[in-house]
Amino acid sequence: MAMSGGIDSSVAAVMLHQQGYEVIGLTMKTWSYAAAGGAKKETGCCSLDSINDARAIAVSLGFPHYILDIRTEFGAHVIDDFVSEYMAGRTPNPCVKCNTHIKWDALLKRADMLECEYIATGHYARLREEAGRMVISKGLDETKDQSYVLWGLTQDVLRRTMFPLGSFRKSEIRAMAIKMGFEELTKKPESYEICFIPDNDYRSFLKHKVDGLEDKLSDGFFVNAKGDVLGKHKGYPFYTIGQRKGLEIAVGSPLYVTAIHPETNTVVLGSVEELKRCEILVRDVNMVKYAAFDSPVEALTKIRYKDPGAYCTLESMNGKYMKINFHKQVSAVAPGQSAVFYEDDDVIGGGYIEKALT
Repeated sequence: MAMSGGIDSSVAAVMLHQQGYEVIGLTMKTWSYAAAGGAKKETGCCSLDSINDARAIAVSLGFPHYILDIRTEFGAHVIDDFVSEYMAGRTPNPCVKCNTHIKWDALLKRADMLECEYIATGHYARLREEAGRMVISKGLDETKDQSYVLWGLTQDVLRRTMFPLGSFRKSEIRAMAIKMGFEELTKKPESYEICFIPDNDYRSFLKHKVDGLEDKLSDGFFVNAKGDVLGKHKGYPFYTIGQRKGLEIAVGSPLYVTAIHPETNTVVLGSVEELKRCEILVRDVNMVKYAAFDSPVEALTKIRYKDPGAYCTLESMNGKYMKINFHKQVSAVAPGQSAVFYEDDDVIGGGYIEKALT
């Protein structure tokens, strides 16, 4: 059981224990805030307090608890990718990268060493088998649903995965925690930040990781779609598609970041209409509900975590690519983000946005 020390994974561990499973708790140390240039006190899932909370729960229930240091792997695969994606003018989603390539890998390796049949996490998502395939569905509580960040998990991994919280609402989990004697956990603030950037300032993080970043990129310009210079910017990695605030430029009407060109250190600004797209290309596609499909399929696609989704037609292109034709224009398509395809509540699959085609 992956235990962060928070309310969700703690309640999930107790639930499995009460159901008669032999539970082994595992807390992963993925990062060091001090090493990342942070000045604030370390908080969140990797802090000493959180690790101690997870261990205390395991001890109180009489099952083993281990700490797994995966900072090296996390740094190489998640943090380095995070930096390189921004330097390439894209907007990464490190939670997807971590789930797909780090956390499940680490859990399964340790599960095999400890002769565990399954791994479990506190994600709000549901899992079932249908037509010989494991299918991820949205969590019952759509306000907490985390299926979006799980699209990269393979069938082999999913066959050994359990999501104990998927059929519960957050309010029910809080009530269970109080009943279980973990009222203190309900007072912990919910975190919506990237785990290795607890102050939510990714720009400072990039400056710390890339020597002389500001000096190298200080001569870049904002331009419009025609190429006319509108002003100077602080460096293209500090902007994301759809951004309006913090541009520090005024032309009499609202402007948004519509494109980023790292090769010329230019950031294109335009109107809200210029943000809209109707066709995108998605790479590194992983299919979940279906192994493949030969003809176009109707679906709903989310292009960011909090996106309600938009109806579209999916067209498979050479297996690892998917062309998405939206029935109505969508706004702020950011290369590097995940596009996740849904059929009702089920995840058809997902991939990384490569570019907007039209």
